[in-house]
Amino acid sequence: MSRRIHRFKSSLGLSFLALPAFLYILIFSYIPLYGLILPFKNYTFTKGFWGSPWIGFTNFEFLFNSDLLYILRNTVVMNGLFITINVIVEVAAALLLLEIGRRATKTYQTVLFLPYFISWVIVSYAVYGFLDPDLGLISKWLTALGSEPIMFYNEPKYWIFVLVIAHVWKFLGYGTLMYYAALMGIDPEYYDAAKIDGASRLQQAIHISIPMIRPIIIIMVILSIGNIFYADFGLFYSVPRDSPMLYPTTDVIDTYVFRALRSLGDFGMSSAAGLFQSICGFILVLLSNYLIGKISKDDKLF
Repeated sequence: MSRRIHRFKSSLGLSFLALPAFLYILIFSYIPLYGLILPFKNYTFTKGFWGSPWIGFTNFEFLFNSDLLYILRNTVVMNGLFITINVIVEVAAALLLLEIGRRATKTYQTVLFLPYFISWVIVSYAVYGFLDPDLGLISKWLTALGSEPIMFYNEPKYWIFVLVIAHVWKFLGYGTLMYYAALMGIDPEYYDAAKIDGASRLQQAIHISIPMIRPIIIIMVILSIGNIFYADFGLFYSVPRDSPMLYPTTDVIDTYVFRALRSLGDFGMSSAAGLFQSICGFILVLLSNYLIGKISKDDKLF
């Protein structure tokens, strides 16, 4: 017992440092778990959380009886594109930062990271400034070239590219910083040995840099796959300006549930959608980790 007390006293400072993170996880991750009963209730304000009647899986029927197929398709396809393209662009940007001087790297990191702090509402107005059919820059350029302006907010086919570009632009700095930090941890002796063998910069990147940060890439991809059923609401709602003409491309689970909640006020249904997303994301994390373990046991997350 005295040894335990001594160990507790010796680590008391570290325990206080970990206390804010522990309280954050407790308050925002564990205490709200009692809300998992809400998807199975017909929630009303008058009867309250505990007094509302149980209705089983009725709230889930709303999802599966609606246009769930194309909503799921949009959510998974768009997030799949985000994950794939973001990893490629962010790793490439991190490799480029590694090739320039330390002083210039700080400047480029700051420039790349700034969009991460910009609200999607502001981004939506910037995008509108480019895509507006009357006053947008792209329309002005097309008119100057003798072409007809494109009605971007009426044509869903263009928005796969618009949303991907906006997402990559906003999160490029965050992902690049993660991979750049991993690259900085590589022992320089690997590069010195490669230079002696006559390896070019590209060969060093392919055979040293990327394999060395592969565990970080896998962790980031697995975590992203866990959120593949969660769409960035600000991106899919604000940037297309909630245009009904664009729903075939931009309508995802989060925006669909938001509109249903706004019109119906059914909190049980929206909670059912959230639970469905969480369960699907949890299954995908386990599945992707299992498949990675089959390929390489050393690269498994758990």
